[in-house]
Amino acid sequence: MPRPPLSLLTLGLACLCAATSAFARLPAHRLDNGVIEARVADVAGGRLLSFALKGKPNFLLVDETAGDPALAPDAMSNHVRYQGHEVWIGPQHEWWVHQEVNPARAAAKASWPPDPWLSLAKYSVVEKTPGEIVLDSPASPVSGIQLRKRYALVPGRPDSLQLDAEATNRSASPAGRDIWFNTRVPAHTRAYVPVASHDDVRLEPGAALRYTLERGMLSLDLPVPGDAARKGKLFAQPSRGWLAAFGDGQALVIQFAHQPRAAIHPAQGQVELYQDADADAPGKGMLELEVHAPYVELAPGQTMRASERWTILPYDGPATRGAHLAFLRRHAAQLGIAGIP
Repeated sequence: MPRPPLSLLTLGLACLCAATSAFARLPAHRLDNGVIEARVADVAGGRLLSFALKGKPNFLLVDETAGDPALAPDAMSNHVRYQGHEVWIGPQHEWWVHQEVNPARAAAKASWPPDPWLSLAKYSVVEKTPGEIVLDSPASPVSGIQLRKRYALVPGRPDSLQLDAEATNRSASPAGRDIWFNTRVPAHTRAYVPVASHDDVRLEPGAALRYTLERGMLSLDLPVPGDAARKGKLFAQPSRGWLAAFGDGQALVIQFAHQPRAAIHPAQGQVELYQDADADAPGKGMLELEVHAPYVELAPGQTMRASERWTILPYDGPATRGAHLAFLRRHAAQLGIAGIP
């Protein structure tokens, strides 16, 4: 058989390489203690790509093929749906107000997309050991913020992961900002937040959501086949510093420093749940588990800090509110949480 011309071979190899890279997983660092495992990328915004009990499915919703991590962010970058867990800087309605690199977004007071330098850039590795990794973002000309993220296994708690974030104002002007943890999970995930009353809950305008709030515990209702799709955001002032989520044979509890309502920017909630769920399209959509730290006026060079502690446990019970709350009650002392009816 005659050999194809060299140019065709070259083209074929180039196409093969392009196809391989387009569908490859993002390069990532692994944290693994034999009980839990996590993958952290320094590309694509230093995000957490996976977290699960060893041998269990990834609890997070992630699409590692969503974009090209080699592309450097710029002022025209749009959102790339890598998903997973990332850190934003709030409040959202001011995302593009205090910058000059994209005047059109400033004039429009754009609330989307997130800061590309924090969400899409490659972070530098500051420190890496078998038990932790520390990453620094570039200083953003959009928010004026440089982020440092630390992901670490927790000594004495093999089922837990510590997430620490530091935000430093690298601009020459004071900046009012907050640290905003955003965790994406599949749409079928069921979430619970301790909330004292309906006065501590609000829905964004137009939100098509349903929730249950009984005996101090809020849960989002999932649609069943034939129901209208659910989409929108719920803002909550929690009564305790934790939330829980159940899915794929695992229970995830996220703990954080509980804040008074006055500490959180009024446009946000300390806990926010964004749901996009359609029972007739079960493979699509998502749930976002979002936590805001206090809104702080940062002087130039000043740093603010916030943390989450994630604990994941096996769960083999039914997917019902009653069974989930009973599970949380049984493990409350072990988890160090309270407020479960």
